[in-house]
Amino acid sequence: MKKFYYIFGLFFALILNANAQEIAFHNFGNIQIHDQGSVGFHTNVINDGTFDQNLGKTGFYHDTENITISGNNKPIFHDVEVDVPENIFIQTPVGITNFYEFISGKAFTPRDLNSQARDEPATLHFINDSPYLGENDERHVDGYVSNTGNLDFTFPIGDDFRLRPLSIENNASVNTSRAAYFFENPNFPNTFPRVFNTSNFDSTLFGVSLFEFWDLDGNIETRATLTWDDNSNIPFLVEDINNLRVVGWDEDTNQWVNLGMTTVTGDINFGSITSENFIPNQYTVLTFGSSTELIDGDFEIFTGISANGDGRNDTFIIRGIEQFPNNQLSIFNRWGVEVYNTTGYNNDWSGISEGRATIAKGAELPAGTYFYVLKINGQKDRSGYIYLTR
Repeated sequence: MKKFYYIFGLFFALILNANAQEIAFHNFGNIQIHDQGSVGFHTNVINDGTFDQNLGKTGFYHDTENITISGNNKPIFHDVEVDVPENIFIQTPVGITNFYEFISGKAFTPRDLNSQARDEPATLHFINDSPYLGENDERHVDGYVSNTGNLDFTFPIGDDFRLRPLSIENNASVNTSRAAYFFENPNFPNTFPRVFNTSNFDSTLFGVSLFEFWDLDGNIETRATLTWDDNSNIPFLVEDINNLRVVGWDEDTNQWVNLGMTTVTGDINFGSITSENFIPNQYTVLTFGSSTELIDGDFEIFTGISANGDGRNDTFIIRGIEQFPNNQLSIFNRWGVEVYNTTGYNNDWSGISEGRATIAKGAELPAGTYFYVLKINGQKDRSGYIYLTR
């Protein structure tokens, strides 16, 4: 454990909580860590005074217990390092003006911003483009991060033991931007205060991720870069990552909107995608969507069906299939049960169980992900995923 000198001003107290039997540093007055000064906190910090003119180094350390930062006023630190394996919990806004190092443990910030009765929500706030170091799956901010600055910025955010950063471009944080990652189904989120129906999307999309989303707030136009890993289940959306798109939930139209793709890197299990320009505050949350799938230049395979009778995307479309009338198409559910099989497919499957090996033939199949196999004489078999909504 590192040794630090404790350099304080006046009007602070060490308070023993009779119930929890723990000591907290509680500031009531005006204190400052001066240039070249170093302070190490091994206990909770409560700031109800002025603690925002710090120039030295602040450390948070504990081997066996967590540490909480709370209070009515925002502390702002210069250099910070956190070595708390049991995590640090931020219940009031905390500013960083120079550097933040993740040594061990995560920093938790509240995920329900609407429940906070304060002008500025409790986030870890990187000020004036202050950098950070040491983030990974076990060391990141589980909750919201804010940034104020002029440079490109990547939010070191995640959920549980999963780092899933989001990046924005220079000048997007001049008025402060904020972001958090949610490893949750947008239709049934656990910690976000509303739901986002993944069956509602614009005509340029054919599916929306069921597994995760980001909240990005800001009023300046930017491109956003999202990341995925093998838990993102990208193969449920596309076979080719070039058919991925960034999508955003539009409150005005109550649907997911295609925010485009300018660059995409990686493979089906790990990678990143950058959107076209948009204003974050116009979209409540962001995630991945799928666009048209192109295979070998022969076909245009639409990987989404919204079989709701509105005349748009009501059937599984393989544009160009009429060139191969002797084709054979089989469709399977997630358990490998064949739900549809035909020879000479003609773009007419609407999510009805019609295969010889299916249960309840003629019934509507439930919304979900299905797998297709397309066979054409003299060519290799094609296969992939179909996303069915109703």
